Amino acid sequence: MKVKVESTPETEGIKNALPTIDFSDTFSTTNHQDDLATISNLVFGTAPKWIEFLLKLRNSIVKVFGLKTEQPADFHTNFKVGGYIGFFKIYSIEEKEIILGADDKHLNFRVSIYNSHESEFNIKVTTLVEYNNSFGRWYMTIVKPFHHVVVKVMVKQAYKRQV
Repeated sequence: MKVKVESTPETEGIKNALPTIDFSDTFSTTNHQDDLATISNLVFGTAPKWIEFLLKLRNSIVKVFGLKTEQPADFHTNFKVGGYIGFFKIYSIEEKEIILGADDKHLNFRVSIYNSHESEFNIKVTTLVEYNNSFGRWYMTIVKPFHHVVVKVMVKQAYKRQV
């Protein structure tokens, strides 16, 4: 099974996700037969132990800077707009695309899970980031190498769990 790096798809969800896109990347995987709700949960509903460790480490570090680290008060796992998959809030649900994300004082981000049905590599997971200040830019500079590895692994693990 292969995960590919691709250019950002031009979907309505991505076009409307954030006013400004300062960073984006897209990873794709092959021929999922599941629906988008299942795929989204496979990618973001659980993580390997080492990724959970990295997230706990991240939370203990960024708490000092006043960034969000706790589960939000409105957290619920109902699959509808306003619900959550993992720690990401559901912003929109369309037939071929789900937009998840979170906002914080340093940056806002969204994740698009899109089923293109265009090729063998039909599931595209796109991260979009909007910096709210210079701390957001600095934060992404540090996080970016980890982000690439973590998202690629999570997309790959979702494929392995559904096969």
